[in-house]
Amino acid sequence: MERELKQDQETTTALYLNESTPAITTTDPSLCNSTQCYMVLTTLEKKAIGTICFLAGPVTFLENILVLIVIASSVTLRRRPSYLFISSLALADTFASCFFTISFLDFHLYSQNDGPNIYLFKLGGVTMAFTGSVGSLLLTALDRYLCIYQASNYKVLLTRNRAKLAIVLLWCVTIIISFLPLMGWRCATKFSPPCSRLFPYVDHRYLAFWTGLQLVVLLLIIVAYVLILWKANRHEAAMGGPKSGRQSVKGQARMRMDIQLARTFGLILLILAVFWLPVLSFMIVDVTVTLTNKQQRMFAFCSTLCLVNSCVNPLLYALRCKELRGELFALLACCKACREHTLGNAHCHRNENGSGISKKSKDLAVTDSNPDTISEIVDRQ
Repeated sequence: MERELKQDQETTTALYLNESTPAITTTDPSLCNSTQCYMVLTTLEKKAIGTICFLAGPVTFLENILVLIVIASSVTLRRRPSYLFISSLALADTFASCFFTISFLDFHLYSQNDGPNIYLFKLGGVTMAFTGSVGSLLLTALDRYLCIYQASNYKVLLTRNRAKLAIVLLWCVTIIISFLPLMGWRCATKFSPPCSRLFPYVDHRYLAFWTGLQLVVLLLIIVAYVLILWKANRHEAAMGGPKSGRQSVKGQARMRMDIQLARTFGLILLILAVFWLPVLSFMIVDVTVTLTNKQQRMFAFCSTLCLVNSCVNPLLYALRCKELRGELFALLACCKACREHTLGNAHCHRNENGSGISKKSKDLAVTDSNPDTISEIVDRQ
Protein backbone atom coordinates (compact mmCIF):
# COMPACT_ATOMS: atom_id res chain seq x y z
CA MET A 1 0.00 0.00 0.00
CA GLU A 2 2.79 2.40 0.89
CA ARG A 3 4.57 1.49 -2.34
CA GLU A 4 1.43 2.32 -4.39
CA LEU A 5 1.06 5.66 -2.60
CA LYS A 6 4.70 6.45 -3.29
CA GLN A 7 4.28 5.63 -6.99
CA ASP A 8 1.18 7.85 -7.17
CA GLN A 9 3.13 10.72 -5.61
CA GLU A 10 5.98 10.28 -8.08
CA THR A 11 3.54 10.21 -11.01
CA THR A 12 1.81 13.37 -9.77
CA THR A 13 5.17 15.11 -9.33
CA ALA A 14 6.27 14.14 -12.84
CA LEU A 15 3.05 15.44 -14.37
CA TYR A 16 3.39 18.69 -12.46
CA LEU A 17 6.97 19.14 -13.66
CA ASN A 18 5.98 18.43 -17.27
CA GLU A 19 3.26 21.07 -17.12
CA SER A 20 5.33 23.69 -15.35
CA THR A 21 8.61 23.35 -17.25
CA PRO A 22 8.94 25.29 -20.56
CA ALA A 23 9.04 23.58 -23.94
CA ILE A 24 12.33 22.14 -25.09
CA THR A 25 14.23 24.56 -27.30
CA THR A 26 16.78 23.75 -29.92
CA THR A 27 19.46 25.80 -28.21
CA ASP A 28 20.42 22.74 -26.13
CA PRO A 29 21.80 20.16 -28.58
CA SER A 30 21.53 17.30 -26.10
CA LEU A 31 17.74 17.70 -25.84
CA CYS A 32 17.03 17.52 -29.58
CA ASN A 33 16.24 13.91 -30.41
CA SER A 34 13.62 14.13 -33.19
CA THR A 35 12.52 16.20 -36.17
CA GLN A 36 10.09 18.03 -33.85
CA CYS A 37 13.01 20.29 -32.94
CA TYR A 38 12.87 21.66 -36.50
CA MET A 39 9.09 22.20 -36.60
CA VAL A 40 9.12 25.54 -34.83
CA LEU A 41 6.50 27.59 -36.66
CA THR A 42 3.51 28.94 -34.77
CA THR A 43 -0.05 28.61 -36.08
CA LEU A 44 -0.08 32.16 -37.42
CA GLU A 45 3.31 31.70 -39.12
CA LYS A 46 2.10 28.45 -40.70
CA LYS A 47 -0.88 30.27 -42.19
CA ALA A 48 1.33 33.06 -43.56
CA ILE A 49 3.91 30.72 -45.11
CA GLY A 50 1.18 28.41 -46.39
CA THR A 51 -0.45 31.35 -48.17
CA ILE A 52 2.86 32.33 -49.80
CA CYS A 53 3.51 28.77 -51.00
CA PHE A 54 -0.05 28.17 -52.23
CA LEU A 55 0.07 31.41 -54.24
CA ALA A 56 3.66 31.44 -55.51
CA GLY A 57 3.91 27.71 -56.21
CA PRO A 58 1.19 27.34 -58.89
CA VAL A 59 2.01 30.73 -60.45
CA THR A 60 5.69 29.78 -60.73
CA PHE A 61 4.79 26.42 -62.26
CA LEU A 62 2.45 27.91 -64.89
CA GLU A 63 4.86 30.72 -65.84
CA ASN A 64 7.82 28.42 -66.41
CA ILE A 65 5.78 25.74 -68.19
CA LEU A 66 4.54 28.47 -70.54
CA VAL A 67 8.12 29.57 -71.26
CA LEU A 68 9.17 25.96 -71.97
CA ILE A 69 6.21 25.39 -74.31
CA VAL A 70 6.86 28.61 -76.26
CA ILE A 71 10.57 27.85 -76.75
CA ALA A 72 9.90 24.20 -77.61
CA SER A 73 7.30 25.16 -80.22
CA SER A 74 9.61 27.62 -81.99
CA VAL A 75 12.35 26.34 -84.29
CA THR A 76 13.92 29.81 -84.33
CA LEU A 77 14.28 30.08 -80.57
CA ARG A 78 15.47 26.48 -80.12
CA ARG A 79 18.46 27.21 -82.35
CA ARG A 80 19.79 30.03 -80.18
CA PRO A 81 22.06 29.32 -77.18
CA SER A 82 20.52 32.20 -75.21
CA TYR A 83 17.10 30.58 -75.26
CA LEU A 84 18.53 27.16 -74.46
CA PHE A 85 19.93 28.65 -71.25
CA ILE A 86 16.57 30.30 -70.54
CA SER A 87 14.94 26.89 -71.06
CA SER A 88 17.29 25.37 -68.50
CA LEU A 89 16.40 28.14 -66.06
CA ALA A 90 12.67 27.61 -66.65
CA LEU A 91 13.06 23.85 -66.13
CA ALA A 92 14.89 24.39 -62.82
CA ASP A 93 12.26 26.87 -61.62
CA THR A 94 9.51 24.41 -62.60
CA PHE A 95 11.19 21.78 -60.40
CA ALA A 96 11.48 24.36 -57.61
CA SER A 97 7.77 25.15 -57.73
CA CYS A 98 6.96 21.45 -57.29
CA PHE A 99 9.65 20.11 -54.95
CA PHE A 100 9.93 23.11 -52.65
CA THR A 101 6.20 23.67 -52.25
CA ILE A 102 5.38 20.01 -51.57
CA SER A 103 8.28 19.24 -49.22
CA PHE A 104 8.10 22.58 -47.38
CA LEU A 105 4.37 22.30 -46.73
CA ASP A 106 4.69 18.63 -45.75
CA PHE A 107 7.36 19.35 -43.17
CA HIS A 108 6.42 22.73 -41.68
CA LEU A 109 2.63 22.82 -42.07
CA TYR A 110 1.57 19.18 -41.91
CA SER A 111 4.45 18.02 -39.65
CA GLN A 112 5.21 15.03 -41.84
CA ASN A 113 7.69 12.86 -39.91
CA ASP A 114 9.63 11.11 -42.68
CA GLY A 115 12.57 8.83 -42.18
CA PRO A 116 16.12 9.92 -43.05
CA ASN A 117 16.15 8.54 -46.59
CA ILE A 118 12.73 9.93 -47.58
CA TYR A 119 13.50 13.32 -46.05
CA LEU A 120 16.91 13.56 -47.73
CA PHE A 121 15.37 12.52 -51.06
CA LYS A 122 12.85 15.38 -50.81
CA LEU A 123 15.58 17.78 -49.70
CA GLY A 124 17.74 16.63 -52.62
CA GLY A 125 14.95 17.53 -55.04
CA VAL A 126 14.70 21.03 -53.57
CA THR A 127 18.49 21.43 -53.61
CA MET A 128 18.67 20.22 -57.21
CA ALA A 129 16.02 22.73 -58.31
CA PHE A 130 17.64 25.77 -56.71
CA THR A 131 21.20 24.71 -57.62
CA GLY A 132 20.10 24.24 -61.24
CA SER A 133 18.36 27.61 -61.18
CA VAL A 134 21.43 29.48 -59.94
CA GLY A 135 23.66 27.54 -62.33
CA SER A 136 21.40 28.44 -65.26
CA LEU A 137 21.57 32.09 -64.19
CA LEU A 138 25.36 31.79 -64.39
CA LEU A 139 25.18 30.36 -67.92
CA THR A 140 22.86 33.19 -68.94
CA ALA A 141 25.23 35.78 -67.45
CA LEU A 142 28.23 34.24 -69.24
CA ASP A 143 26.26 34.19 -72.50
CA ARG A 144 25.56 37.90 -72.22
CA TYR A 145 29.15 38.59 -71.21
CA LEU A 146 30.40 36.88 -74.39
CA CYS A 147 27.88 38.86 -76.44
CA ILE A 148 29.34 42.10 -75.16
CA TYR A 149 33.07 41.35 -75.04
CA GLN A 150 33.36 38.83 -77.90
CA ALA A 151 30.66 40.11 -80.25
CA SER A 152 32.61 39.35 -83.44
CA ASN A 153 33.41 35.77 -82.38
CA TYR A 154 30.20 35.05 -80.46
CA LYS A 155 28.78 32.55 -82.95
CA VAL A 156 32.08 30.68 -83.10
CA LEU A 157 32.67 30.59 -79.34
CA LEU A 158 29.14 29.66 -78.31
CA THR A 159 27.56 27.25 -80.74
CA ARG A 160 24.31 25.38 -80.18
CA ASN A 161 26.13 22.11 -79.45
CA ARG A 162 28.41 23.78 -76.91
CA ALA A 163 25.41 25.34 -75.21
CA LYS A 164 23.73 21.92 -74.98
CA LEU A 165 26.92 20.39 -73.60
CA ALA A 166 27.16 23.13 -70.96
CA ILE A 167 23.56 22.52 -69.89
CA VAL A 168 24.07 18.74 -69.66
CA LEU A 169 27.24 19.17 -67.58
CA LEU A 170 25.46 21.66 -65.34
CA TRP A 171 22.62 19.28 -64.58
CA CYS A 172 24.91 16.28 -64.08
CA VAL A 173 27.00 18.18 -61.52
CA THR A 174 23.84 19.60 -59.93
CA ILE A 175 22.24 16.18 -59.44
CA ILE A 176 25.41 14.68 -57.93
CA ILE A 177 25.92 17.59 -55.51
CA SER A 178 22.26 17.73 -54.49
CA PHE A 179 21.95 14.07 -53.56
CA LEU A 180 25.27 13.69 -51.73
CA PRO A 181 23.51 13.54 -48.33
CA LEU A 182 21.28 10.73 -49.60
CA MET A 183 24.36 8.92 -50.92
CA GLY A 184 26.04 8.97 -47.53
CA TRP A 185 27.34 12.45 -46.69
CA ARG A 186 24.93 12.89 -43.81
CA CYS A 187 25.10 13.59 -40.11
CA ALA A 188 25.93 10.40 -38.18
CA THR A 189 24.25 11.69 -35.01
CA LYS A 190 20.98 12.51 -36.88
CA PHE A 191 20.12 15.63 -34.84
CA SER A 192 22.98 16.48 -32.49
CA PRO A 193 26.10 18.40 -33.61
CA PRO A 194 27.63 18.41 -36.18
CA CYS A 195 24.08 18.28 -37.57
CA SER A 196 22.51 21.39 -39.02
CA ARG A 197 19.80 23.21 -37.04
CA LEU A 198 18.08 24.14 -40.28
CA PHE A 199 17.85 20.70 -41.91
CA PRO A 200 17.71 17.39 -40.01
CA TYR A 201 20.24 14.70 -40.94
CA VAL A 202 22.39 17.27 -42.84
CA ASP A 203 26.04 17.61 -41.84
CA HIS A 204 27.51 21.04 -41.18
CA ARG A 205 30.34 20.37 -43.60
CA TYR A 206 27.98 19.60 -46.48
CA LEU A 207 25.96 22.72 -45.70
CA ALA A 208 29.15 24.80 -45.66
CA PHE A 209 30.22 23.25 -48.98
CA TRP A 210 26.87 23.93 -50.70
CA THR A 211 26.58 27.46 -49.31
CA GLY A 212 30.12 28.30 -50.37
CA LEU A 213 29.43 26.95 -53.86
CA GLN A 214 26.31 29.10 -54.22
CA LEU A 215 28.16 32.18 -53.01
CA VAL A 216 30.92 31.61 -55.59
CA VAL A 217 28.36 31.19 -58.39
CA LEU A 218 26.47 34.33 -57.32
CA LEU A 219 29.77 36.23 -57.16
CA LEU A 220 30.60 35.18 -60.73
CA ILE A 221 27.14 36.31 -61.88
CA ILE A 222 27.59 39.68 -60.19
CA VAL A 223 31.07 40.14 -61.67
CA ALA A 224 29.78 39.31 -65.17
CA TYR A 225 26.94 41.82 -64.96
CA VAL A 226 29.14 44.50 -63.39
CA LEU A 227 31.55 44.15 -66.32
CA ILE A 228 28.63 44.41 -68.74
CA LEU A 229 27.39 47.55 -66.99
CA TRP A 230 30.90 49.01 -67.11
CA LYS A 231 31.11 48.31 -70.84
CA ALA A 232 27.68 49.89 -71.40
CA ASN A 233 28.67 53.01 -69.45
CA ARG A 234 31.90 53.33 -71.42
CA HIS A 235 29.98 53.02 -74.67
CA GLU A 236 27.46 55.61 -73.52
CA ALA A 237 30.27 58.03 -72.68
CA ALA A 238 31.96 57.40 -76.03
CA MET A 239 28.71 58.06 -77.92
CA GLY A 240 27.97 61.21 -75.96
CA GLY A 241 29.80 63.56 -78.30
CA PRO A 242 28.14 65.54 -81.11
CA LYS A 243 27.23 63.43 -84.15
CA SER A 244 25.43 64.12 -87.37
CA GLY A 245 23.33 62.25 -89.88
CA ARG A 246 22.94 58.49 -89.94
CA GLN A 247 25.81 57.91 -87.52
CA SER A 248 24.06 60.08 -84.92
CA VAL A 249 20.81 58.11 -85.26
CA LYS A 250 22.66 54.79 -84.89
CA GLY A 251 24.61 56.06 -81.92
CA GLN A 252 21.50 57.27 -80.14
CA ALA A 253 19.71 53.97 -80.75
CA ARG A 254 22.67 52.01 -79.43
CA MET A 255 22.95 54.32 -76.43
CA ARG A 256 19.28 53.77 -75.57
CA MET A 257 19.79 50.02 -75.80
CA ASP A 258 22.82 50.21 -73.50
CA ILE A 259 20.87 52.23 -70.96
CA GLN A 260 18.05 49.69 -71.10
CA LEU A 261 20.54 46.87 -70.63
CA ALA A 262 22.09 48.68 -67.67
CA ARG A 263 18.69 49.03 -66.01
CA THR A 264 17.85 45.39 -66.65
CA PHE A 265 21.14 44.11 -65.28
CA GLY A 266 20.92 46.42 -62.28
CA LEU A 267 17.48 44.97 -61.54
CA ILE A 268 18.91 41.45 -61.89
CA LEU A 269 21.65 42.17 -59.35
CA LEU A 270 19.16 43.71 -56.91
CA ILE A 271 16.82 40.72 -57.14
CA LEU A 272 19.67 38.24 -56.63
CA ALA A 273 20.83 40.11 -53.52
CA VAL A 274 17.35 40.46 -51.99
CA PHE A 275 16.21 36.88 -52.62
CA TRP A 276 19.37 34.86 -51.99
CA LEU A 277 21.61 36.65 -49.49
CA PRO A 278 19.24 36.24 -46.47
CA VAL A 279 19.00 32.46 -46.94
CA LEU A 280 22.73 32.00 -47.50
CA SER A 281 23.50 34.22 -44.51
CA PHE A 282 21.43 32.00 -42.21
CA MET A 283 23.18 28.91 -43.58
CA ILE A 284 26.59 30.43 -42.87
CA VAL A 285 25.51 31.29 -39.32
CA ASP A 286 24.15 27.76 -38.84
CA VAL A 287 27.57 26.33 -39.67
CA THR A 288 29.29 28.44 -37.01
CA VAL A 289 26.80 28.70 -34.11
CA THR A 290 23.67 26.97 -32.78
CA LEU A 291 20.52 28.68 -33.99
CA THR A 292 17.58 29.49 -31.74
CA ASN A 293 13.90 28.80 -32.46
CA LYS A 294 13.39 32.43 -33.49
CA GLN A 295 16.25 32.23 -35.99
CA GLN A 296 14.85 28.98 -37.38
CA ARG A 297 11.47 30.64 -37.92
CA MET A 298 13.13 33.60 -39.65
CA PHE A 299 14.97 31.19 -41.94
CA ALA A 300 11.69 29.50 -42.88
CA PHE A 301 10.30 32.84 -44.05
CA CYS A 302 13.51 33.76 -45.89
CA SER A 303 13.56 30.42 -47.71
CA THR A 304 10.22 31.27 -49.34
CA LEU A 305 12.06 34.14 -51.07
CA CYS A 306 13.86 31.51 -53.19
CA LEU A 307 10.46 30.33 -54.44
CA VAL A 308 9.45 33.93 -55.16
CA ASN A 309 12.72 34.33 -57.09
CA SER A 310 11.74 31.36 -59.27
CA CYS A 311 8.42 33.14 -59.85
CA VAL A 312 10.18 36.36 -60.92
CA ASN A 313 12.77 34.73 -63.21
CA PRO A 314 10.40 34.10 -66.17
CA LEU A 315 9.29 37.73 -66.10
CA LEU A 316 12.84 39.02 -65.87
CA TYR A 317 14.71 36.73 -68.26
CA ALA A 318 12.13 35.33 -70.69
CA LEU A 319 8.98 37.40 -71.10
CA ARG A 320 10.96 40.66 -71.35
CA CYS A 321 12.39 39.41 -74.67
CA LYS A 322 10.31 40.73 -77.54
CA GLU A 323 11.10 37.74 -79.71
CA LEU A 324 9.74 35.30 -77.14
CA ARG A 325 6.68 37.47 -76.61
CA GLY A 326 6.09 37.45 -80.37
CA GLU A 327 6.24 33.65 -80.38
CA LEU A 328 3.85 33.56 -77.41
CA PHE A 329 1.26 35.76 -79.14
CA ALA A 330 1.57 33.71 -82.33
CA LEU A 331 1.11 30.48 -80.35
CA LEU A 332 -2.01 31.90 -78.70
CA ALA A 333 -3.32 32.90 -82.14
CA CYS A 334 -2.76 29.34 -83.40
CA CYS A 335 -4.56 27.94 -80.33
CA LYS A 336 -7.49 30.27 -80.98
CA ALA A 337 -7.66 29.14 -84.62
CA CYS A 338 -7.60 25.48 -83.54
CA ARG A 339 -10.40 26.15 -81.05
CA GLU A 340 -12.54 27.77 -83.73
CA HIS A 341 -11.90 24.77 -85.98
CA THR A 342 -12.93 22.38 -83.22
CA LEU A 343 -16.15 24.28 -82.51
CA GLY A 344 -17.01 24.25 -86.21
CA ASN A 345 -17.24 28.01 -86.59
CA ALA A 346 -15.66 27.94 -90.03
CA HIS A 347 -15.52 25.73 -93.09
CA CYS A 348 -12.59 23.41 -93.70
CA HIS A 349 -11.14 25.55 -96.46
CA ARG A 350 -11.41 28.68 -94.38
CA ASN A 351 -9.74 26.96 -91.43
CA GLU A 352 -6.81 25.93 -93.60
CA ASN A 353 -6.40 29.50 -94.81
CA GLY A 354 -6.67 30.75 -91.25
CA SER A 355 -3.95 28.33 -90.13
CA GLY A 356 -1.74 29.55 -92.93
CA ILE A 357 -2.34 33.14 -91.93
CA SER A 358 -1.54 32.29 -88.33
CA LYS A 359 1.68 30.62 -89.39
CA LYS A 360 2.60 33.58 -91.53
CA SER A 361 1.80 36.04 -88.76
CA LYS A 362 3.91 33.93 -86.42
CA ASP A 363 6.90 34.16 -88.73
CA LEU A 364 6.37 37.89 -89.16
CA ALA A 365 6.11 38.37 -85.43
CA VAL A 366 9.48 36.73 -84.95
CA THR A 367 11.10 38.47 -87.90
CA ASP A 368 9.82 41.96 -87.24
CA SER A 369 10.22 41.98 -83.46
CA ASN A 370 12.94 44.27 -82.22
CA PRO A 371 15.65 42.36 -80.37
CA ASP A 372 15.55 42.99 -76.66
CA THR A 373 18.98 41.73 -75.70
CA ILE A 374 22.45 42.19 -77.14
CA SER A 375 22.66 38.42 -77.78
CA GLU A 376 19.74 38.64 -80.20
CA ILE A 377 21.48 41.43 -82.12
CA VAL A 378 24.71 39.43 -82.36
CA ASP A 379 22.79 36.37 -83.49
CA ARG A 380 21.24 38.34 -86.37
CA GLN A 381 24.62 39.54 -87.65
